[in-house]
Amino acid sequence: MWPDLLTKTPLYAFPAPGQNKKNDFLGGGGVGILFWEFFFYSFCGFLFEITFARVVGHPKRDRKCHLILPVCPVYGVGALMVLALPEAVKGSPLLLFFAGALICTVAEWGLSLFYEKAAGAAFWDYSALPWNLAGRVCLPFSLFWGALCLPLVYVVQPWVLGWASAAPAAATIPAALFYLGDAATSLLLLRRLGTQGLRWYTRFTPSEAR
Repeated sequence: MWPDLLTKTPLYAFPAPGQNKKNDFLGGGGVGILFWEFFFYSFCGFLFEITFARVVGHPKRDRKCHLILPVCPVYGVGALMVLALPEAVKGSPLLLFFAGALICTVAEWGLSLFYEKAAGAAFWDYSALPWNLAGRVCLPFSLFWGALCLPLVYVVQPWVLGWASAAPAAATIPAALFYLGDAATSLLLLRRLGTQGLRWYTRFTPSEAR
């Protein structure tokens, strides 16, 4: 059933130049679409993180990586890397599972290393889980990411692509600039204050909800 969807609905993440005039700016032929896809999946990652923390009773319940925006960029990066896979891979659920698991693990390792070296911060640590590598990645979650790639490609992405394609450049450019400004400010605060520097909102929330 899933491979059949590939022939009925375009699942690519990188529209051809000129395909979408409304969001075709900066000469990228879809840079705006990529931004909205990245932002959407980063936001979904934030929702997943806080939901997971509450379900398992993890003491660290606030999981956002930016000062203002509720996003976890590693999810956006991983999603775009998966969507960039060849159609032959995305057309096979089995290949997509293993390739997605590998790609998401690479994204997770890379972003973990980036935050550690550039900001001196660690947003996740798998040291307590089996088959982990330096606490940055672990086999159980790698397999989970692989499984998550199936609904990502076959169910969610067709809708996201249509929504992102409809976003006007007049809204995309300011949103992208705001995101970059928030990311730069967040990185600066992380370097100076650690993750506590991003938790300005905790003064307005009960301690048990933090």
